[in-house]
Amino acid sequence: MSFHSPMTEAPPLDPPLQASLIRAVAENRDKAAFGRLFRHFAPRVKAYLLRLGTESAAAEELAQETMVVLWRKAATFDPAQASVGTWVFTIARNKRIDRLRRLQRPTLDPEDPLLQPESRPDADWLFYGAQREERLRRALKSLPEEQAEVIRLAYFEEKAHAAIASEIDLPLGTVKSRLRLALTRLRRTLAAEGMDQA
Repeated sequence: MSFHSPMTEAPPLDPPLQASLIRAVAENRDKAAFGRLFRHFAPRVKAYLLRLGTESAAAEELAQETMVVLWRKAATFDPAQASVGTWVFTIARNKRIDRLRRLQRPTLDPEDPLLQPESRPDADWLFYGAQREERLRRALKSLPEEQAEVIRLAYFEEKAHAAIASEIDLPLGTVKSRLRLALTRLRRTLAAEGMDQA
């Protein structure tokens, strides 16, 4: 149902009449009763929204939305809880708050790099990466145990040289020497296999 009546203020309806009109809307979907409520409340709701600082076009739109809620939810009105006026103005206030929240929520830029899915590496790159990993694994196995151990601790467990020296009970100079020897050997092995970046 479309509601586009002019928002000129009609003579006031007394509260008992408002309650009987809303009952007619709730029980019989009475359009004439709704029309009277619309002419009474729509301009008053718009004026209320304007007083709260809502710009004119938005105030009119929110007043229309408020009256749509009155039409759709008339059956939920409980005269024991509030007067018709209080109920209608509460709907309007909530509509205004919802609108303000929507306006304050930042809009997302779909071009923002953070919102882009990570590009999947192509199959060639994945295959090359797997080959490199396998060659590195073989090269590590070719190292003497004491050199492989310092490589594992330094590069895979990311331990500082001093921490490695303490852990395997060796002088710091020996740990550094083993690391240099291990890296030199790894580079040679990988270069021989055509993979010269360890």
